[in-house]
Amino acid sequence: MFIAVLKTFYQFSCHFGAAVKNDAPSLFKKGVIFMDFTLPPLLTSLVDRGNGLLWGSVLIYLLIGAGLYFTVMTRGIQLRYFGHMFKLLRSSRQSNGGISSFQALSTSLAARVGTGNLAGVAVAIYFGGPGAIFWMWMTAMVGMATSFVESTLAQAYKTDHGDNTFRGGPARYIERGLGLRWLAVLFSICLIIAFGLAFNSVQANSIAQAMEQAFAIPTWAMGLVLMAVVAPIIFGGLKSIAKVAELVVPLMALLYLVLALVVVGLNISDLPAAIMTIVRSAFGFEQAAGGAVGYAVSQAIMNGIQRGLFSNEAGMGSAPNAAATASTRPDHPAAQGFIQMLGVFLDTLVICTATAAIIIMAGPELMSGEENNGIQLTQMALSSHVGDWGGMFIAVAILLFAFTSVIANYSYGESNIEYLAGRRAPVAVMIYRLAVLAMIMVGSVASLGAIWNFADLSMGMMAIINLVAILMLSPVAFALFRDYEEQLKAGKEPVFDPSRFPKLVNKVDPKAWPKK
Repeated sequence: MFIAVLKTFYQFSCHFGAAVKNDAPSLFKKGVIFMDFTLPPLLTSLVDRGNGLLWGSVLIYLLIGAGLYFTVMTRGIQLRYFGHMFKLLRSSRQSNGGISSFQALSTSLAARVGTGNLAGVAVAIYFGGPGAIFWMWMTAMVGMATSFVESTLAQAYKTDHGDNTFRGGPARYIERGLGLRWLAVLFSICLIIAFGLAFNSVQANSIAQAMEQAFAIPTWAMGLVLMAVVAPIIFGGLKSIAKVAELVVPLMALLYLVLALVVVGLNISDLPAAIMTIVRSAFGFEQAAGGAVGYAVSQAIMNGIQRGLFSNEAGMGSAPNAAATASTRPDHPAAQGFIQMLGVFLDTLVICTATAAIIIMAGPELMSGEENNGIQLTQMALSSHVGDWGGMFIAVAILLFAFTSVIANYSYGESNIEYLAGRRAPVAVMIYRLAVLAMIMVGSVASLGAIWNFADLSMGMMAIINLVAILMLSPVAFALFRDYEEQLKAGKEPVFDPSRFPKLVNKVDPKAWPKK
């Protein structure tokens, strides 16, 4: 079947390319984009206005406000239990044959750590100045509390899947916790559109373009290769995805961090000045001489917060789908909350900071060109430190980061497809898998401006739904946290007993959480 799919897409590519320019072979050799997805002007205007409203104000205030509220109500959980996160990580590989906490963390990190960690940081610095990094850090700090709440709820309301694994996430805790099936369905649809289909096209596009620019590999050929690599992984199900993520994500993150440390080591004398530049720029001290302090600070705050939120996904409702699949150790929902909180820290405060160090230590002159406002800035900055091979390294990093994002995004979609389809899930999942492979090929050879904008709108809607849900269910998360904390202080290994929580009566799957 898969070979037939490959042949179909190859024939479609040849036919469409020839129709556009009557020269398909030369188009393929050059690897150019020959498909352009555009929306009607009216729909484009509506989508743009919706994105402007959601991402320009509503979501920023809601995400930050929720994060601050959760931080206060847990008395700074991300600071008080910072060391505990790493302690849990040491025992997170135990799973009793299911998906371990470490595999669930690796899957969520696979989705979080994407091209945004390379290009998004560059965009934040270009438009918001070095001070944007400071506000990315602050966003991640409050986002850690949000991640704890949503991941703890995902664990509490998870359901047994019958194959020694679990399923859960916002759709399940919205229906089971709030009794709002229609809202859960709307969330699932938005997630499938954004993460399952559209974002996978965007990630495939990033891979194809990076490989074409760095190694002259035609985009259509890269699309076929990517389909061939992704297919056996996603057809293997969530366990297969978790195993791949467990192997690839730590390796790719480690290699990137080692390179960043080499760059810092080569420029160690500039490190104090770089840190001071970030802090001073965040509060306008760097720009004071220019008389545009207010505007500069607002740009630093806006770009830092936006890029931070896009990168770590705290509150978006995506990572809880991975968190729910884990067999936790200790046997308590809050344990996975701590593990996923660590994911936000690693994504933004570690990996994004590594990219920022590479760019800022390269000097301000690199940011003078209008075209150097994305991945090009990161490539040029690294090349200035280590030579021309730095650009190729970034291309390979994009390949790894985007590839793992594709399989993780797929897993989020599969979980929600199963939720929507119920007993017809096997057929629905098969159709979904073929659709994902199709979108990978489309993304490799197409211009995706309209798809990207529509995906942003879908993600914005799912984020609002999720944030409202976790705010309404936050008393449950706080009660679970207090239970975990009390047992920990008593010198016990925390164990979850659903019968001790009146608000969870008849709402917890007894197969997932049997009475203790």
